Amino acid sequence: MKYFLMILVLMQVAAGAEFKTRGDRMLAEYFKIETTRLAERSLSDIKTLDDWNTRKTEYRRQLGEMLGLDPIPARTDLKPVITGRVDHPEFTVENLHFQSLPGLYVTANLYLPKKLTKPAPTILYVCGHALVKTNGVSYGNKTGYQHHGAWFARNGYVCLTIDTIQLGEIEGMHHGTHRFGNWWWNARGYTPAGVEAWNGIRALDYLETRPEVDKTRFGVTGRSGGGAYSWSIAAMDERIKVAAPVAGITDLKNHVVDGVVEGHCDCMFQVNSYRWDYAQVAALVAPRPLLICNTDKDSIFPLDGVVRVHEKTRRIYELHKAGANLGLLITEGPHKDTQDLQVPVFRWFNRFLKGEQPAITLPAEKLFTPEQLKVFNKLPADERVTKIHETFVPMASGDKSITAEILRAKVFAGWPEKVGTTAVRELARAEADGVRLTAHEFESQPGVTLRFYLAQPVAMKPKALHLEVVDDAGWRQQLQLARAGFGAAFRDELAEAGVDAGTPLPEPVRQQFKKWMGYIRDHGNAYVTFAPRGVGFTALNADEKYRTQTRRRFMLLGQTLDGMRVWDIRRALQSARTVDGFGDLPTVFWGSGSAGCNALVASLFEPRIAELQINGLPENEKEWPDYLNVWRVTTPKELISLAAARSKLPPSKKASKK
Repeated sequence: MKYFLMILVLMQVAAGAEFKTRGDRMLAEYFKIETTRLAERSLSDIKTLDDWNTRKTEYRRQLGEMLGLDPIPARTDLKPVITGRVDHPEFTVENLHFQSLPGLYVTANLYLPKKLTKPAPTILYVCGHALVKTNGVSYGNKTGYQHHGAWFARNGYVCLTIDTIQLGEIEGMHHGTHRFGNWWWNARGYTPAGVEAWNGIRALDYLETRPEVDKTRFGVTGRSGGGAYSWSIAAMDERIKVAAPVAGITDLKNHVVDGVVEGHCDCMFQVNSYRWDYAQVAALVAPRPLLICNTDKDSIFPLDGVVRVHEKTRRIYELHKAGANLGLLITEGPHKDTQDLQVPVFRWFNRFLKGEQPAITLPAEKLFTPEQLKVFNKLPADERVTKIHETFVPMASGDKSITAEILRAKVFAGWPEKVGTTAVRELARAEADGVRLTAHEFESQPGVTLRFYLAQPVAMKPKALHLEVVDDAGWRQQLQLARAGFGAAFRDELAEAGVDAGTPLPEPVRQQFKKWMGYIRDHGNAYVTFAPRGVGFTALNADEKYRTQTRRRFMLLGQTLDGMRVWDIRRALQSARTVDGFGDLPTVFWGSGSAGCNALVASLFEPRIAELQINGLPENEKEWPDYLNVWRVTTPKELISLAAARSKLPPSKKASKK
């Protein structure tokens, strides 16, 4: 244990449910503030059609980047294979697969009307989450949504219904952060939404090769997850002429503040690096015909958020003088594929792809067994679907070109744009054995109030400022030692933490405390102990599901929890330097594990960091904190080298396996 850790747990110990709710309440307020700010900013700079046309191309590029599609992958050979056919009196279904990338198989059913005399308007139907599985064999969600393809074919459309990687015939993963703790997806800049968008784009490439298809009349639709992918495909690819996403979008307020994110897997979201609200995705479809569809009792796409998305999108359509091309369909019901939703969608495509508006008399019906629509008898040995998250977004090459400026722009864009001085409030003060201990409070950013603790010798001015970043275990470990010498002076704060400052301590603890006091006096430095948000005094609820969903909220705001902890460390140092004339003192950062990683990264952005005492840095990039997109632009080894070039770093920390 390092000599100054004894100051850290005066009131920041993660013990007791009532105590932990302080951090919960703080982050809830923070999420409201940040979400409101992003919502107000979204599309606010678009005043004229020229404004939109000037920015549209860059917006589309940004969306591509957030999906892992910038640069766009190479359009490799699709290698399409038709594995079977199913006949119906009015149409034929081809069971087929193609490869959107080598080994990234897309299984699909192509519904072809009989008696076509010319190329037909064509629908890309993207499936939502439908589990169709028997005896461990997945038939793909395309079989669960077959009634849509059948209706389109019976009404003169070609329709390609594609499986998603989750619940497809080859079962990939949509739940990396939601269920499996794969936080490195954030660091890699990976989202399965990008794979689904790419598979949809390549599906259009395949359809263009078919003689039955009128490639000037493409439409896209799907519900739930398929609704979300319909948005991204239509936004990214202007070959889509008409879109009708069903139950696939709402706004940041619903997701972050109201908690709707908890009902969605990772496939619903781009990695929100540019900090968009979702109307900005919708607006990229303008001025093409777009029908936004939802039910009024949908718990995971609430009505109020859908209406807000429509209102902001409508303004962009009105700039195009294309208000008639935007529709809002709200029907009664829960999150379910109802006929009340289906019929208006069919009418929308008839109206804008065919120029017709006949009465819809034919229902959408399932006509085949899942076995009839299955593509593979045996799954291909060279498939990459199950592990596409490992390679879809390439890692940085580590060419040593990384700079703090690049990191700020690409990794920490979610930090506050302006860095000003912060007011520091002294909360408590005490002296023992020639050492003064003070507790201080500061605002890291609106909604986030944190504390740090400062120990220094009474008899001399400190020669250097040492700042240690700790985790919850560090706070708990040092609680008894803090009580040993300063418990009486900080009795109120300890009580708030649920700690009885009056309970006698064992003599060995008291002796260890005196030893540390002597170290502080003899070495003549100032020692700051700091726990960033979610640690210690602001610790989060211990429930693992709650913590998971809290971390996921940060990504929707274009941040990560650890990325914002790096910001907190910077602000803690800036605040500590305003105390007792410490502004010019050289600084030493201390930390272990993830806290050490955060301290190391914070050192890249602050002046006068003389030395880094960092222990336990992970050697595998997946074990590092999940700074958003970080491994798209650098490597752990390069990060460490950049820090070592600015501050003294022990030789054992200067190398990493990756």
